[in-house]
Amino acid sequence: MSDTTQQVLSPATNGYGADSIQVLEGLEAVRKRPAMYIGDISVKGLHHLVYEVVDNSIDEALAGYCHNIVVNIYPDNSVSVEDDGRGIPTGMNTKEQRNALELVMTMLHAGGKFDKNTYKVSGGLHGVGVSCVNALSSDLHVTVQRDGKKYEQAYKIGIPQYPVREIGLSDKTGTRVHFHPDASIFITTVYNREILESRLRELSFLNKGVKIVFNDYREPDEQGMTYTKIFYSEGGIVEFLEMLDANAGRNPLIPKVIYVNGIDEGTHVAVEIALTYNDSFSEHIYSYVNNINTIEGGTHVAGFRRALTRVFKSYGDKQNHFEKAKVEIEGDDYREGLSAIISVKVPEPQFEGQTKTKLGNNEVSGIVDTTVSKVLEAFLEENPREAKSIIQKVILAAQARAAARKARELVQRKSVLSGGGLPGKLADCSERSPERCELYLVEGDSAGGTAKQGRDRGFQAILPLRGKILNVEKAMEHRIYENEEIRNMYTALGVTVGTPEDPKALNLAKLRYHKVIIMTDADVDGSHIATLILTFIYRYMSALVEQGYIYIAQPPLYLVKKGKEQAYAWTEDQRTLQIERIGGGKEDSVSVQRYKGLGEMNASQLWDTTMNPETRTLKQVTIESATEADRVFSMLMGDEVAPRRDFIESHAKYARLDV
Repeated sequence: MSDTTQQVLSPATNGYGADSIQVLEGLEAVRKRPAMYIGDISVKGLHHLVYEVVDNSIDEALAGYCHNIVVNIYPDNSVSVEDDGRGIPTGMNTKEQRNALELVMTMLHAGGKFDKNTYKVSGGLHGVGVSCVNALSSDLHVTVQRDGKKYEQAYKIGIPQYPVREIGLSDKTGTRVHFHPDASIFITTVYNREILESRLRELSFLNKGVKIVFNDYREPDEQGMTYTKIFYSEGGIVEFLEMLDANAGRNPLIPKVIYVNGIDEGTHVAVEIALTYNDSFSEHIYSYVNNINTIEGGTHVAGFRRALTRVFKSYGDKQNHFEKAKVEIEGDDYREGLSAIISVKVPEPQFEGQTKTKLGNNEVSGIVDTTVSKVLEAFLEENPREAKSIIQKVILAAQARAAARKARELVQRKSVLSGGGLPGKLADCSERSPERCELYLVEGDSAGGTAKQGRDRGFQAILPLRGKILNVEKAMEHRIYENEEIRNMYTALGVTVGTPEDPKALNLAKLRYHKVIIMTDADVDGSHIATLILTFIYRYMSALVEQGYIYIAQPPLYLVKKGKEQAYAWTEDQRTLQIERIGGGKEDSVSVQRYKGLGEMNASQLWDTTMNPETRTLKQVTIESATEADRVFSMLMGDEVAPRRDFIESHAKYARLDV
């Protein structure tokens, strides 16, 4: 064994021993209020369990001790995460007089993340990760290899079943956690392969050189073998940004991604940024702190934007580009068509809230600003052709912004008017409390007419939309506000653009409905229209999604009828069950009507199946991963055909065929 290997394995030299573990409090509250710790008890919270365990392995990678991580899903939807890090300490904690492994697994806020000497940088700084997973698992088994030995302990709903015990010798190091989510806690315990893949892929890009193997033993691949994906990146965030733009169909304006990196010697804050410009009309910034996706941004994003604006303004003024253009340039103009990944590693990050979606460390802003400025200034001086392409894009953005502002003002003048200024096609409700009001965005005048007849006029409003609305992914902003259907949505909702904090943010102060329900036909055209509406809402009204106000109606696909007995079916399985129930399994003995359009139902049928709160099914629109949502919308609605074709082919088994 070499000296280097001995250093890595020796607890005396790497500073990670039993006394590194510090305890703050126990686990009881986790099972009482799980949503406080993992977000919710549905799909999001279920997958969060895996992230918490994987994050521990990634923290070991950030500390320089872990190079391989294996994530397995088993047929019973249990999950194991194994790494080759140092292994959780198994010695006796002096202060608590308990085994350190048991402390980590059973006590909230117990871990090495609070000890600056153990982890310089960590994502799991609240220290609730693996103990929360243990508390919310019906069964959990942990195996540790370190100091030449192998140890284990098993738990049921967080309670140890026996003391930590030695089970053999080992020349390896690492930790393996195998857990089964508690079905009495979670609404669903079935893991979604794609959700996990997306996060593991993201982590591999953010931590170049770390190999993550993902195995799903539930369903074999097309060759009948175990479904396996290996995530490994040598290019890191540069490769990540290139993939995101390519998959979204965004065409680059400059040939190579600009890469920024540096470490501040005083604070040990590490900055890594990849940025480029493309032909889109939107800004695409993905920000991370210690591998955590900070979807609300924070001081690292503020520092980046400040540097970008200052450097480009200085360069444009020096080259006299803006004076020639005779247009006033604002900060947003420098970011139109910008794609960037901002990844910072902060020893002691201050997140706003347990959800860790916004960084609050003031010192990070200046560090990012300085680091970005230095690299960008050199890039512009050394690449005049690329600099000119970007400046021309900035000028075009400024001109378009001026046109968009005029178009927005026209929309807002109508939106702030009284009822007389509402769209003529809007059938409003009599209720005036937004919390109790619903607005249905309905495809076509015919279905809109049926919905108006079938609704409850007290709290349900109907706005028919004519045909397919504008594809906002391919349009400049001022064109969007000139579109009649989009103007009608702004006016009907009562929202405006611009808040005291952000001139481009959606102002919900006068929002008239707290349920906005997209209701389209159950066919290909209906799905396309729903996607167009969702794309518009995601790009220009994302606050409605974040507040949980957007829903999709679920009209039935079939009516199964025999004599006077009838039943609706929303899926193929339900259709089969109703044929079995009503017709004794004989399809020729029943009448099966396939609904392709909302207009094929009369008003009472539409009410019974799709609009009655007592019997309807609504799907709430949420954004679990902003990065993935951004990529999918850009890819589905952009110009590039190849990424869209690949997506459709890979998801073909989930598609319904309309014949």
